[in-house]
Amino acid sequence: MKVRTEKKPQEYRQAISILSVVDVQSGEVTELKTFDHCIEAPNWLKDGKTLLYNDGGSIYLYDIASGVSTKVDTGYCDRCNNDHVLSPDEKWLGVSHHTVEDGQSRIYLVPLSGGTPRLITPIAPSYLHGWSPDGKTLSYCAERNDNYDIYTISVDGGEETRLTTAEGLDDGAEYNPCGEYIWFNSVRSGNMQLFRMKKDGSEQTQMTFDQHNNWFGHVSPDGKLVSFISYDASQVAPGDHPANKDVEIRLMDIDGKNVRTLVKLFGGQGTLNVNSWAPDSKKLAFVSYRV
Repeated sequence: MKVRTEKKPQEYRQAISILSVVDVQSGEVTELKTFDHCIEAPNWLKDGKTLLYNDGGSIYLYDIASGVSTKVDTGYCDRCNNDHVLSPDEKWLGVSHHTVEDGQSRIYLVPLSGGTPRLITPIAPSYLHGWSPDGKTLSYCAERNDNYDIYTISVDGGEETRLTTAEGLDDGAEYNPCGEYIWFNSVRSGNMQLFRMKKDGSEQTQMTFDQHNNWFGHVSPDGKLVSFISYDASQVAPGDHPANKDVEIRLMDIDGKNVRTLVKLFGGQGTLNVNSWAPDSKKLAFVSYRV
């Protein structure tokens, strides 16, 4: 089994967090709020006015205009890591919660308005990364038989489907806006690189080919761009995405061409784990850190 940075269920490092937004055309960064502790992984809601993030195992909604955060009632799922996804209709929140019994991450669904969680993946560990546009299927990274691969499962639970079989770590499985492809990252070529496959697991195609370790490909809502986070391969092992590192948020066209750096920052784990595109595809939300 390749190394994988383990998610933690609670606030796990001392850090000042800066929640920011970057314009993908100009590169201009706007700092929204500074937190005196660790927050992670912002999602952008479709209203364009609200972000969602992880804070110490709980999930919060952040109103951009007022700067006010509101805790989401996730019931007993209060040990969530930074792998969380909203349903296409934004009625449901999918979280990766570390159960009290064994500390392993399992996927649960809970109403965004608050309510009782529903277990989806009884087998652990499982880390949620994607929700199909038709609302019917979840995509996730899971360790089974000492290997991390990409799986899908119905939102009603049941039998999971394994999509990748390459040795080593496959992670970050996320649907594109039309739902025909799943983007993921894999160490199968040496460094961690971005790949794309059909939703049934066929046509697994490498999309980045550089000397960085590239994680978490997020396709913009208009389907034209892909954002991802890159580590210096000389400083970080291919299967590792630690916190507190100098990293880059980069962009490329949907066909893998025109790769460019958007922001250089101090971050890593927690910066860009989930899709943080604004609904108009013009901005990204991210978290940087000071220690």
